[in-house]
Amino acid sequence: MKKKIIKAEVEVFENEDELSRNNRELLAAAKDAASRAYAPYSKFQVGAALLLENGEIILGSNQENAAYPVTICAERTAIFAAATQFPDIPILKIAITIISPEANINRPVPPCGSCRQVIYETELRYSKNIEIFMQGDHGIIYKVKSIKDLLPLLFDASFL
Repeated sequence: MKKKIIKAEVEVFENEDELSRNNRELLAAAKDAASRAYAPYSKFQVGAALLLENGEIILGSNQENAAYPVTICAERTAIFAAATQFPDIPILKIAITIISPEANINRPVPPCGSCRQVIYETELRYSKNIEIFMQGDHGIIYKVKSIKDLLPLLFDASFL
């Protein structure tokens, strides 16, 4: 038996003031998107804001349903909207944040497994890494250079 160590590099920002103006604006857009989430069951409102290579910002928020399997996350909502509106334009960055009126979440909230897979395949589609910024209600912000930092053991078409 061998042991393999897998590491990820994460940049940590103490607050929004440490971000560039453009990245602060992207995070603010994600917070605005979170305010539009439909989350009557979980009360966990997620917002995502994508920055496309052409400068467009596309928003997404989670949309819940009593039948949870048909719920869609903010990240996938935004990515699918971008692919529909701008099918040939790569995504450069995504900011993800939450509003949770029933919990005080002061740590970054990463994308779920399904969203990680979609982000990965979007990186493959455009042959371009997507920077990901993550924050909770408030507090520190994490930044990774690619979804590969959050999903090091990837599943892709080579397995099919």
